[in-house]
Amino acid sequence: MTTATTSTTSAAGAPTATGSAGSLTPVFVRLKLTLLANGLRQSSGRTAAFVTSAVLALLLAAGQLVGFVLLRGTEHAAPLVVLLTGVLALGWAFMPLFFPSGDETLDPTRLVMLPLRPGPLVSALLVASLVGLGPLFTLCLTVGGALALAHGAAAVLVAVVAVPLALLVCVALARAVAAANIRLLTSRKGRDLAVLSGLVIAVGIQFVNFGVQRLGQAGGLSALEPAASVVRWIPPASAIGAVDSASTGSYGAAVVQLALSAAALAGLLYAWQRSLTRLMTAPDGSTLAAASEPTRRGTSTGLHRLLPEGRTGTVMQRSLRYVWRDPKTKTAWVTALVIGLIVPLFNALQGSGSIYFACFASGMLGIQMYNQFGQDTSAFWMVAQTIATPRDAYLELRARALALLLITLPYTVLVTVATAAVLGDWRALPEALGIAVGLLGAMLATGAVASARFPYSIPQDSAYKNVAPGQGGLAWISIFGGMIASALLCAPLIALTIWLNATNSESALWSLLPLGVLYGGAVAWGGLRVAAPQTSARLPEILTAVSKG
Repeated sequence: MTTATTSTTSAAGAPTATGSAGSLTPVFVRLKLTLLANGLRQSSGRTAAFVTSAVLALLLAAGQLVGFVLLRGTEHAAPLVVLLTGVLALGWAFMPLFFPSGDETLDPTRLVMLPLRPGPLVSALLVASLVGLGPLFTLCLTVGGALALAHGAAAVLVAVVAVPLALLVCVALARAVAAANIRLLTSRKGRDLAVLSGLVIAVGIQFVNFGVQRLGQAGGLSALEPAASVVRWIPPASAIGAVDSASTGSYGAAVVQLALSAAALAGLLYAWQRSLTRLMTAPDGSTLAAASEPTRRGTSTGLHRLLPEGRTGTVMQRSLRYVWRDPKTKTAWVTALVIGLIVPLFNALQGSGSIYFACFASGMLGIQMYNQFGQDTSAFWMVAQTIATPRDAYLELRARALALLLITLPYTVLVTVATAAVLGDWRALPEALGIAVGLLGAMLATGAVASARFPYSIPQDSAYKNVAPGQGGLAWISIFGGMIASALLCAPLIALTIWLNATNSESALWSLLPLGVLYGGAVAWGGLRVAAPQTSARLPEILTAVSKG
């Protein structure tokens, strides 16, 4: 980015350290547009993803705009609009922490070699930040909110000021948060914050669903009024709240609410400028501290001491370290663990769940067995050097499956027992747990075969791209084909469960637990046996496939 900035700045007249914000702003706007265009030229897949997300965002924004217009004149329009504006501001504040690589211009340290003053730089970056889908979406929402609340000439005049003020506060909030945490976000530990994005999104969706259902039981939108009465004084929602205050004749309150948003904008710009000054002049303390720390010798501690000796223990330890240290693997695991828990529990809490929903945890965790060699990337050549026979391949796959079982098996039991406790359906616990364990064994079996037959590369240079360009079809076949095959492999166990329940053979239902454990173990063993010779015979093809990213 520094090279692109330097060349663009030179073409625009090379603003110096005394250059004004007016001379910098066009340069940074063109730079932002150039970064967007160059990113779309990288691959057709990225272009398609951007166009799809743009269309969906615009459709959602248009739908919200129309919805707000339809709310105009209704009793509960103000609480809903004010709260949605507050939620939108929260999104602007936290998204840079979870998606630091979503916008390359969020990292101001790339401009450290340029002779730029913090004041003009803040103004230029603020204007450039208004280019993108996020600001356009926010503009549509705030315009719709103003249209829903504005009644009378005074309210319209307030809305003309409130809409751009709310937008600027949101953008400045995101920039100030990103600048204050950029040292963390660009470090290894900071990139691991992306792991939480899956958790936040999954939990957030469930809470929204739960909240909507509760609103219907609590009397509708009137339940939002207590919260809205507080949020309407918090920027940037206070700017939109000022439109409602002006509509009801409370002009003093409208002035105060606009002043609060204006003060918040000034405070955010000041904090942003201070962060930029510190970033441009102070050394990176995190790297200095890391350089001064003595190198620790690798020792086996804790769980590693309990692992078996030989190849099995070594491979298990390597797989567990991937889970703990590799950001992509950690992201997949955290997302699977969280979604596997909240889906059955939230459905149970809402009264619409079933204990068999606990099998969702088995499916989410079993997916981690798929594309086992993809997480090795080009370093798979070291693993390939240790595989000379199908027996070696079997030991490699078995050790990886055992490492997964150390996490997945107790977690599956935990989720099933928790779901039974919430539902109070202890009678069905043995059969549900048996099916869940059987499904987990089937997922391990199909995952081993899919790892050998359909390996694909996981790019390491992108935080949110999990498949290398051109290998999307392999990923779809591997995961969804394996899930369908796993369900078919569990068909005998499922059929036996249905038959025992249909014949009211309650005394025999407890036997489904040991049968599920034995069946899952047998299926997993068979899948590893089938995958081992294929892995041994396809080592060059696997290495080529996993090295593309």
